[in-house]
Amino acid sequence: MSYNVTITMKKFTGSQVALVTPMHEDGSIDWESTAKLLEWQISSGTDVILAVGTTGESPTLSHQEHNEFVAYVVDKVAGRIPVIAGTGSNSTVEAIELSQNAQESGVDAALSVVPYYNRPTQTGLIRHFAEITKNSDIPHILYNVPSRTVADILPDTVAELAEYKNIIGIKEATGDISRVAKLRSLCSDNFILLSGDDNTCCEFMLAGGDGCMSVTANIAPASISKLCRLATENQADAARKLQEELMPIHDAIGLESNPIAVKYALFLKKKIQNSIRLPLTTLTDAHIPQLKSALELLDNLE
Repeated sequence: MSYNVTITMKKFTGSQVALVTPMHEDGSIDWESTAKLLEWQISSGTDVILAVGTTGESPTLSHQEHNEFVAYVVDKVAGRIPVIAGTGSNSTVEAIELSQNAQESGVDAALSVVPYYNRPTQTGLIRHFAEITKNSDIPHILYNVPSRTVADILPDTVAELAEYKNIIGIKEATGDISRVAKLRSLCSDNFILLSGDDNTCCEFMLAGGDGCMSVTANIAPASISKLCRLATENQADAARKLQEELMPIHDAIGLESNPIAVKYALFLKKKIQNSIRLPLTTLTDAHIPQLKSALELLDNLE
């Protein structure tokens, strides 16, 4: 597969929601709520949908559910904005299979997380991602989140992988803003740099990042869309003011392991049912007041 790199870069910038996977009380996927969430996101200015990432509870979805959810999102979005599928795994073979299935579903790109638990070396990371790209034609975005994976894909390793034709960017969730300049110096200007950390996304974009894959966008799509536009246009004062106003909801979303708080917030907003799969559990009572307070402040922004 060949594609124009500049067009691809523009296609995957801006506000990108790491979508939750709505579920019924019995744990099955709630397709009706999913469709409504997608329409709300698109009408609110979200630029890209990420389906079945960490926020989408990918670790506890079966392969069949994973593939069905990706295909459903692609069908409902119907080309209005790009769809990225989470296809990462700590098994290279499994990551290849998920990427191939996503490609068959018609996604625009895949997000591939650094392999977790087995702690590969930098050489192992290069070989892992190289094998994925050899066996699927869609664009791939690397996902670096050491707080969950333990392994950290270093900038020099990213630069080597950026030479592969269909590795087009990275989602950086380290919270380390200095990595933006480092990656920019090592990779081409067309290599996409996305923040994966809502708390630092504003400064990440002001430092030269291209957008944000956001958890908060699930409940504040219009505000995150505006923030990304202001920051990527280097309207620093306005962007920082909006980020400061969003901090209470960023903080509330981080009260417990993602996506516990954001799913409960969507439940409070009557967007989804209060359901999440074990080993995650619903938000504890002690944290509900802080989340409700943050949502009240958010209502004034949205």
